[in-house]
Amino acid sequence: MLEKFLERTEFSSYEDFMENFKVKVPENFNFAYDVVDEWAKTEPDKKALLWTNDKGEEIQFTFADIKRESDKTASYLMQLGIKKGDMVMLILKRRYQFWFAITALHKIGAVVIPATHLLTDKDIVYRANAADIRAIIAVGDDIVLDHINVARPDCPSVKNYISIGPKVPEGWDDFMKGIEAAPKFVRPAHVNSNDDTSLMYFTSGTSGEPKMVAHDFLYPLGHIITGSYWHNLNENSLHFTLADTGWGKAVWGKYYGQWIAGANVFVYDFEKFKPVDVLEIFHKYHVTSFCAPPTVFRFLITEDISKYDLSSLKYCCIAGEALNPSVFDEWYRLTGIKLMEAFGQTETTVTVGTYKYLEPHPGSMGKKGPVYDIDLMTSDGRWAEEGEQGEIVVKVGDKKPLGLFKEYYRDPELTKEAWHDGIYHTGDMAWRDEEGYYWFIGRKDDVIKSSGYRIGPFEVESALMTHPAVVECAITGVPDPIRGQVVKATIVLAKEYKGKESPELIKEIQDHVKHTTAPYKYPRVIEFVDELPKTISGKIRRVQIRNADNKQE
Repeated sequence: MLEKFLERTEFSSYEDFMENFKVKVPENFNFAYDVVDEWAKTEPDKKALLWTNDKGEEIQFTFADIKRESDKTASYLMQLGIKKGDMVMLILKRRYQFWFAITALHKIGAVVIPATHLLTDKDIVYRANAADIRAIIAVGDDIVLDHINVARPDCPSVKNYISIGPKVPEGWDDFMKGIEAAPKFVRPAHVNSNDDTSLMYFTSGTSGEPKMVAHDFLYPLGHIITGSYWHNLNENSLHFTLADTGWGKAVWGKYYGQWIAGANVFVYDFEKFKPVDVLEIFHKYHVTSFCAPPTVFRFLITEDISKYDLSSLKYCCIAGEALNPSVFDEWYRLTGIKLMEAFGQTETTVTVGTYKYLEPHPGSMGKKGPVYDIDLMTSDGRWAEEGEQGEIVVKVGDKKPLGLFKEYYRDPELTKEAWHDGIYHTGDMAWRDEEGYYWFIGRKDDVIKSSGYRIGPFEVESALMTHPAVVECAITGVPDPIRGQVVKATIVLAKEYKGKESPELIKEIQDHVKHTTAPYKYPRVIEFVDELPKTISGKIRRVQIRNADNKQE
């Protein structure tokens, strides 16, 4: 399949990759027809999706199965009146029906809006009205159904509420019965152009209401890099990305790039995360590659890994948050596998990554790739020198790179604020070393200015995380009359340290940071809390900590 879209598929080095990676872009590309159905046509028995759950159930779907079920789903949804351009929200956890539905909606030309099951009724109302959502397809469990039912009176644009079960309340359509009774699918005459909107995410920003990030039908081709050159997949891979289907990470790791590469996507559908379950999956199913946030690896290294056969696991990738080098080192010691980090946003695909041709530098995001022209811009508008901090930007010019978003839907002012003069501003800060590796600092608004120094939260958090008392932490700046700002650490303690909060422990942690990183970065203020404020997608809301501190001034 790669040969269909790439001029060359193999490269001898990172330099060769950068110079010669070229995507052949078809007219009116549609992932459902041009990838899923093409696999079903050429290799119908090829394994596509191995779905399992925490009840011991498992189903192996082939590409022929996915084509058949997505055709039935598309036909059913068209019977309900869903058509090209309609907005459809999917709240499906990790149920296999997600893959039927997203593929079917691509076949219709509708716009897919994946969403998390953690949304409250107010979140649902906001999204339904902001995007004029036409239908909601949801998992039929009590909490999700209750939130949606409470929201219904305030969602006038939603015409169909569809449950995949097990519960299908009165006033809801039954997804499973509907697709079984649907007539034979007939492909619509004109489904899409390349620049039509196919997918939209509500980003869980660290401040304000979530933005609506709209992607076009070419977005999946931007994930060729993700699947084949970051995850390092091939047609024999069994790839496991740990992500709920409501997050952008799901299409990053469980759909587009993986199926273009011909990998079998492994799905574990669970209600409560347990590190030992992941290790058991590696052992039982012979997973070959794995991608998860660094937090997951922090949990895994606390388990007795020697109990499990991980011999099939060859490749591990991380994204979603910056990696503390101590986690890299311990995972490598235990497994012999180096963690390959990458950076991207809901608005992009992989922009900076430790591609398979690179040696990872623990704590670094990697190098820029061949699709995005990445650079660092200083606060005064210069291009940053080596070792100098700057905002990560994409030089777009007059041609949008594959994978970069179209716009913030219905918000031209916000779009222009982030993307102007041929440059897309990510809002994330980093520095670049002499070898071209990028090192994450933090969000632009999170950088602390103290006594003339610019201090990134992540570098202090990395130092803190190597202290045994610290389970989780957030670094912010608090106002100071002499230094402008001083560093504050908000810390969740390990259970064995709970109840032992003391001036002695504070000093011990401060001294640890002084010896682990540059002394001027140590937290002069430390607060112990039971939990950190987070967005609905699990990102730490430093702005909430800062606002609370400012109110106390």
